Amino acid sequence: MNQLENTLTSLEVAEMVGREHNNVLKDIRNIIEQIGAVKNYHTYFVEDVYKDIQGKERPCFKLTKKGCELFGGRMSGAKGTHFAMDYIERFNQMEQHIKQQTSNLSPELQMFNQLFQASANVELEQKRQAEKITAVEKSVDNISEIVALSTSDWRKQSQTIIRKIAYKLGAGTAYQEIGKQIYQETERAARCSLKIRLTNMRKTMALEGASKSSRDKKNYLDVIEKDPKLVNIYMHTVKQFAIKYQVDVA
Repeated sequence: MNQLENTLTSLEVAEMVGREHNNVLKDIRNIIEQIGAVKNYHTYFVEDVYKDIQGKERPCFKLTKKGCELFGGRMSGAKGTHFAMDYIERFNQMEQHIKQQTSNLSPELQMFNQLFQASANVELEQKRQAEKITAVEKSVDNISEIVALSTSDWRKQSQTIIRKIAYKLGAGTAYQEIGKQIYQETERAARCSLKIRLTNMRKTMALEGASKSSRDKKNYLDVIEKDPKLVNIYMHTVKQFAIKYQVDVA
């Protein structure tokens, strides 16, 4: 447990519930997506990073007590009950530790501590409000930048955005999964089959005498590149995903 901020990390939560950390991250992001439109999620979950055994920074979250309650509410049966018991016990230990530290102070220092805590709470709330405003302004600016992305360098831009989304989702197979979802949404919007178009492209290349290796190298991006309308639809879809996953394109 984080001793200073009274939070649990998503790594600790993953260990407590016996799940892979990537799956816990996905669950938290799903919760954030569901509550984000009606309530500020920062009082529940705080984005953070940790260093893996190779010293590389990886995404994680800090969960407040309310965040643990929200996360635990999605689990049923014995697993949900055990998690609730564990996190309640951990937070109670932290609260008792703070109370014990305070009770050891002299009456004068206890009074000073109460005044300090009251002042600190006011300052903290002001800081939170300022951070919320800053976060909203940054989000609006970022959305504007995403919308303004041109199609002049669309292949590079789209792959960069997909990599950033995958990183936020914990890497692994996320890059392939997000890419697949974007292709599927592009096909739905354009009412076409990229697979059929790719097959036809390779057949045409074969008739023109292109080698098998060069035909095999062709992919969906090459198909999209042949059709300006598809390029626009594909990039529109990529932008939607960038906004959904709050990707910083700056």
